[in-house]
Amino acid sequence: MRVAVLAGGRSSEHDVSLNSAAAVRAGLIEAGHDTAWVLLDRDGRWLAEDGTQLVLSPGTGLLGADVVFPVLHGPFGEDGTVQGMLELLDVPYVGSGVLASAACMDKVVFKDLMAQAGMAQVDYELVLASGGTGPEVCAGLERLGFPCWVKPARLGSSVGIVKVRAAEDLPAALATAFAHDARVIVEAGASGLEVECSVLGPTEAPEVSRLGEIVIQSEWYDYEAKYTPGGMELVVPARISETAQARVRELAAAAFTRAGCSGLARADFFVDGETVLLNELNTKPGFTATSVYGKLWAESGLPYPELVDRLCRIALDRHRAERAQQF
Repeated sequence: MRVAVLAGGRSSEHDVSLNSAAAVRAGLIEAGHDTAWVLLDRDGRWLAEDGTQLVLSPGTGLLGADVVFPVLHGPFGEDGTVQGMLELLDVPYVGSGVLASAACMDKVVFKDLMAQAGMAQVDYELVLASGGTGPEVCAGLERLGFPCWVKPARLGSSVGIVKVRAAEDLPAALATAFAHDARVIVEAGASGLEVECSVLGPTEAPEVSRLGEIVIQSEWYDYEAKYTPGGMELVVPARISETAQARVRELAAAAFTRAGCSGLARADFFVDGETVLLNELNTKPGFTATSVYGKLWAESGLPYPELVDRLCRIALDRHRAERAQQF
């Protein structure tokens, strides 16, 4: 296949995307595919590898690619926007569609959806920038207890996240998060282990990888821990009971299907004894050399080149099935 790899993007995760996309491209080449590199510049332009700015026209595809592999993290790439563009171009693409991408990108929307399905999660509150950071707003958050976590609702890679240990620190934490997003989620703390698994497949029948336990050297799983070699250790299998493992796998597949995801996602959990709490579903997990998604599939017997190849084939199957429907 000829695969167009989308890299970069307008979000603060631009550099992470470049590293992920380079790894994806190398895996595709090792799997025997031809690749076309497309840089989404910070100013929003789409550039071919020779620096030529691309002109995109609905219904005409993208650089003659059989499938597009978007490796874009954060807003303007992971949130359904680029997925909508690729739908208009009428080209198959790896990963979830517009609705699922948008829903999973917004941590509050995702948690609301999962709560309606009865899935156990940490307690949380939505805070809007329009409401400010005054005493009334902060007082309403104290019920979550301390420490709690203040996060931009629509950003990843731990950008803009603040751990809050006392009520007087809430205003500054909210201001930090609001610098990245007008929607902020405040989450209660959770005990236990951080456990992750990788999900792969069509919406209706996803497969779940072996489980990994995140062991970090720093106080919490921040940007440096995620993307610096040695910043975290992935223990496989996770050191939890068989009952908890089964529950994690069940919830990961159920959340993937419930959200309407396709292709890939990484599911994150907190596990304390037999208690399993769903944290989030990441539809564009990192693909760097230190990223969990590919490592867990390798531990499950699916090497990286075969993984990216399967993702492209899932994308082609979904495109054919959707185009066969009558709108």
